[in-house]
Amino acid sequence: MTDIAVGIIGGSGLYAMEGLTVREERAIETPFGAPSDPYVIGDIDGVGVAFLARHGRGHRYSPTELNYRANIFGFKSLGVHTILSASAVGSLKEEYKPTDIVFPHQFIDRTRHRADTFFGDGVVVHVPFADPVCAAASFLMNDAARDAGATAHVGGVYVCMEGPQFSTRAESNLYRSWNADVIGMTNLTEAKLAREAELCYATMALVTDYDCWHPDHDDVSVEQILGYLRANAAMAQTILRNSIVAAARRERDCSCVNALQYAIITDRAAIPAGTKQKLEPILGRYLK
Repeated sequence: MTDIAVGIIGGSGLYAMEGLTVREERAIETPFGAPSDPYVIGDIDGVGVAFLARHGRGHRYSPTELNYRANIFGFKSLGVHTILSASAVGSLKEEYKPTDIVFPHQFIDRTRHRADTFFGDGVVVHVPFADPVCAAASFLMNDAARDAGATAHVGGVYVCMEGPQFSTRAESNLYRSWNADVIGMTNLTEAKLAREAELCYATMALVTDYDCWHPDHDDVSVEQILGYLRANAAMAQTILRNSIVAAARRERDCSCVNALQYAIITDRAAIPAGTKQKLEPILGRYLK
């Protein structure tokens, strides 16, 4: 098998990767604990791919319970350089309809109860995060979506809420007043950690509902979400599959590659040996 270049994170309703010639399932133990599931490793069209079910097979973990650090660290340990993710979102705008697909480029953080950095324990790092998504990876996914005939929107703002409850009506209207586009519970945390690990990250947001702001549509429910996810599952699989080769082979001339170059504030000599060892896959090239 070729090197593992691309990681796929499947969200609600996407628990496996169609078209993947499976070589193995690999359980990885990281310094941050176990990822959500074993990584399903194989290849698609000659490209090495690692697939991870975000919530675990059977959807066992809520957004707050997810071990985001272990999930991203595991991809880094496998040698992945680009992560393409899929997730369900609610629409905050009339023009983004259920079964539409959005490729957001910005986030607003409304989370409260989750670990979202690899650093601390004697090392202080401040990565640039003005542009939290790898635009090049996002554009190629958008191109694949349009080629597949999806109604796709590139760009926009994703509100990342804590969950697991859905929004109150007041919150939903507040986010609309901020001109946000979609709302979900997972992608920002992944994007933060991918940036710290110098991985390219882009997400495909599958619109399933109008949250609870829309006067002419029922409030969001799990039944509604799963119904629209089932309707869009084949399209999501097609877009991911058709993005993988381009993501693997593109020239990584984006700033994701060297995100830590000027971000490590702590004197290298002052970083504890245990922290250096723990974070070697991420920090190693800057500590030699």
